[in-house]
Amino acid sequence: MSQLVSIVMPCRNESGHLADAVRDAFAQQRRGFDLEVLIAVGPSTDGTEALAERLRTGHPGLRVLPNPAGVVPHGLNAAIRAARGGIIVRMDAHSRYPPDYVAALVEALDRTGADNVGGVWETVPADGSDLAWAIARALSSPLGVGNALFRLTPTEEREVDTVPYGCWRRSLFDRIGFFDEELLRNQDDEFNGRTIRNGGRIVLVPGVRIRYTARKDLRRLWRMYREYGLFKPLVNRKLGAPATARQFVPPLFVLALLGLPLLAPFVPMAAIAWCMMVTIYVVIVAVVSARIAFGEGRPGALPWLLAAFACVHLAYGAGYLQGLWRFTIARRTMRPTDLATNR
Repeated sequence: MSQLVSIVMPCRNESGHLADAVRDAFAQQRRGFDLEVLIAVGPSTDGTEALAERLRTGHPGLRVLPNPAGVVPHGLNAAIRAARGGIIVRMDAHSRYPPDYVAALVEALDRTGADNVGGVWETVPADGSDLAWAIARALSSPLGVGNALFRLTPTEEREVDTVPYGCWRRSLFDRIGFFDEELLRNQDDEFNGRTIRNGGRIVLVPGVRIRYTARKDLRRLWRMYREYGLFKPLVNRKLGAPATARQFVPPLFVLALLGLPLLAPFVPMAAIAWCMMVTIYVVIVAVVSARIAFGEGRPGALPWLLAAFACVHLAYGAGYLQGLWRFTIARRTMRPTDLATNR
């Protein structure tokens, strides 16, 4: 009897991408295993729920599950609990996948003995505009995402602290639990941290390439990165320690950006420090942006690159400081209905 692999896909307001992702799921190569596909659909305003029902008609093997909470961890947990396979592979609607995506991850899971394996994001623009291109390039640059290897261009398979989406044995969820539903964002960071804390290993497989469509404008980019920053302190609180040092750079920058001018009337050196910090930051961002824009033949995208880098840094930093207050100091929670979709 063939092994069964379950593809789980949470989605909400993804009418522009869901059909392609479902087609990619059913086009996956079967290498000694069978597939089932489960999508957990949250309340949408763009027709995603109706589209999911139409897709089920066209794909008899598709199972559509309701996700009333409308956020990722609830959808993932609902799909994983309903899954019948011994291996779980996550696919999100906002990405495109090669036909060997599942097979390559299942093979890597068996070969490495890891608890979670994942591929590399190729971040692509949402459309042909200079703005969309600049956002995609900022999210593929170390200046934008630090040393998050799955967003860059790694060439070697290696152990990491996180991978996009993921491929797991079903037994892992029985052993360490499901995704934390209090984490409306960053639930994968906490789950991966919990995996490592319990002696597990996470392996990045650079040969597996996922085409991820970036946000198309600065408003959506700001909202996404503010939310990433917002929930990071809660992840740290739950894990008992921060998983990486890179997460502290944006909030410290924002704190200095706002705090040094307040100190300036009492500490004159604070004004000098602020001017130096801002000058160094602007020079670094300008140099990196110019190298990308002119080096790749998109000089018209230079202003948008400057804006995209600043948006990512400031949004994450501001969100982190807000989350530090909300989740660590005030110990307040957030309901799914408090968080709007950022599509």
